[in-house]
Amino acid sequence: MITAIVNVHCDGRRIPEVAQALAELDGVSEVYSVTGDVDLVVMVRVREHDRLADVIAGGIARVEGVVGTTTNIAFRAYSRHDLETAFALGFD
Repeated sequence: MITAIVNVHCDGRRIPEVAQALAELDGVSEVYSVTGDVDLVVMVRVREHDRLADVIAGGIARVEGVVGTTTNIAFRAYSRHDLETAFALGFD
């Protein structure tokens, strides 16, 4: 599974509508409204690398109200369980 984290800048007056439209796209697993430099963070999960272009450039970037995007591709996933194990000091 390939995971991409897409930061979305959008028309501030349309955040709820844009978020809903993005959440309905095939390949989008979650959409978060956030504070900070971007308006929305979109989690994209696909099985094939070529599908990223379909979902991001062909889908997310074309939703009315989206002004711009930046994308980060995840190399490796760490679950809470993995992190707790990695940082455990061995004390009971």
